[in-house]
Amino acid sequence: MGKLLCDSSAASVETLAPATPPSGSPLHWAPPPPPPSTTGYGWGEVAGLEDQQRRKLERISDRGVAWKVPDPDPVSSSDLENDREAIYQIFRLEHGGEVESDGNCLFTATRRSMCVKMSARELRRCTVRRFQEEYEKEENKEGIDLAIRNMYSPDLKAGWGVHVVQEVKLLARKEDRVGMDSAINELMELGIQREIAAETIYKERCIAVNDGSGWAKYMSISGSDEDEHDIITLQYTEEGLISIDENRDGHAAAFGDDIALECLATEFKREVYVVQAHGSDAMVDEDNCVFFLPHCPRGPICGAPIFLFMKGTGWCGAGADHYEPLITSLIPNVSHDKAAIVL
Repeated sequence: MGKLLCDSSAASVETLAPATPPSGSPLHWAPPPPPPSTTGYGWGEVAGLEDQQRRKLERISDRGVAWKVPDPDPVSSSDLENDREAIYQIFRLEHGGEVESDGNCLFTATRRSMCVKMSARELRRCTVRRFQEEYEKEENKEGIDLAIRNMYSPDLKAGWGVHVVQEVKLLARKEDRVGMDSAINELMELGIQREIAAETIYKERCIAVNDGSGWAKYMSISGSDEDEHDIITLQYTEEGLISIDENRDGHAAAFGDDIALECLATEFKREVYVVQAHGSDAMVDEDNCVFFLPHCPRGPICGAPIFLFMKGTGWCGAGADHYEPLITSLIPNVSHDKAAIVL
């Protein structure tokens, strides 16, 4: 869990797809689920794409993405590595439709890509449970906590060479909001500016998202009235506090992050690939404007990958917090070396 992104590689061996693992294999191979009642959309119908993004995505859809089926028993087969032919699946990727930009898009997009019946909120809870189980047995909790602090409780004395604005996330219990408001008003009556008063009280009384426990509470928030906590966001520049999002209506949800993606991969024993398409402002050419970012499960892989789409508006992925579903279908009788992408 400390390593949030894992590398993928593929052998250069010609095979046919689709295929199944060897007979008697302990790998419970799960082909991609059937598409939903409405199939995926062609890339010509997807809004918000630049021409270079659209052309690249159409080529990928036409020629497919080759995925090497994991060896069901890599230990026992290590001596036969040169004798065993690699098995590939070739997937066509189509857009699965727009999802609401409500902070739950990772879970909404994932359930649509997987065609599962559970709601986005249930999938969020499932992700948090998986994190808590993995965190409990993790030996390097300090490494995970550090990654969480860097994302949600950064050191405001550093990081300004990369970021112009940094955010600090705090969690306020819904039942404590009235008391916090009263305390803020008391400070204001003493002549303290409201933003400074609010910052003081929120930092004193809210939960910081700076460790595994805080992350689990934070990622549980879906913007529902049933949530136990509200998200408070403090925004800073190098000069100091610039704004506070007090989330008065309690509808702000926790955006899915790399840790959540790894937990989803682990829960379903499937790799999750985020397909990120960058525009012209990323200063990359058309051949290199689409990236496949892998998130690997901790443990065996027992099914085909899950693919999610992210529109990047710059090299750093600015504005790319929004996930959209990708619908997969198998392309038969295609060799992996003919595919547009080999994972």
